[in-house]
Amino acid sequence: MEYCLFVEPQEGFSYDDQLAFAQATEAQGFDGFFRSDHYMRMAPGSPLPGPTDAWTTLAGLARETSRIRLGTLVSSVTYRTPGVFAVQVAQVDAMSGGRIEMGLGTGWFEAEHRAYGIPFPERRFALLEEQLEVITGLWQTPIGEKYTFEGAHYALTDSPALPKPAQQRVPIIVGGGGKSRTPAIAARFATEFNIGFQSESVIAEKFAGVRAACERIERDPKSLKLSVALPTLAGESEADIERRAATIGKDLTEFRGDINIVGGAEEITAKVERLRDLGAERVYFQLMDMRDLDQVAYLGSEVLPALPR
Repeated sequence: MEYCLFVEPQEGFSYDDQLAFAQATEAQGFDGFFRSDHYMRMAPGSPLPGPTDAWTTLAGLARETSRIRLGTLVSSVTYRTPGVFAVQVAQVDAMSGGRIEMGLGTGWFEAEHRAYGIPFPERRFALLEEQLEVITGLWQTPIGEKYTFEGAHYALTDSPALPKPAQQRVPIIVGGGGKSRTPAIAARFATEFNIGFQSESVIAEKFAGVRAACERIERDPKSLKLSVALPTLAGESEADIERRAATIGKDLTEFRGDINIVGGAEEITAKVERLRDLGAERVYFQLMDMRDLDQVAYLGSEVLPALPR
């Protein structure tokens, strides 16, 4: 099992906040730091300091950390063209010494696209499939050879297909709740399938669906890592947890439910063990208050040592 922290910097956090959080993530023994890729906050609150670009941020963090995996959960196909994105990810991978993971999805936040003048086509699954084909094709093209692609949405002619990532294969994360196309795309291109913000019964259903998609193309389902991303509130006491819930504008009773990860070491361990039994191999703890480094310290010192590996 792997354990990563997952954050939403567009909700009011600067690059310096992210740097401190990522370094705390590394110091506390987690496996990775992952962030959303958004340009506009969703919850009410101050508009300051404004958004930070995910891949510009990861480039900085690549030079300021030394061990943890770094990536997006997930970038939208609407933000970048695949040729340029392949260059960006490969460069940041080199800057990190081979620690980058690329999460890619269809995107969903239409208001954000309108606010920043980003086209938001109604049908985006075909974009996702072509982008993944182009990006992996560029990276897999032998040095000295050219890459050409002609698709419905993108065309590349005699690309030098450079630079190459530091890793022989950059991990690719595809996720979502789609019933057919998402599992099929994950089975074809991904090294990891992620499902977020769902109950354990839905997680089990989605894991079964992507395993079946692998089998349909004769891929070993065991070769695809399965992961979950769930909102998390942790603390040594109920008062600590209630205070953290209030800080992010949540009612603790409602937050507990059957989806989120809430509690102290014992309660969180029980939840993670259930997720592991469903097939999860990586858990992303989503923490919404990036300035609460004490919560990171509590998870690292008290919870992480108790979790199954």
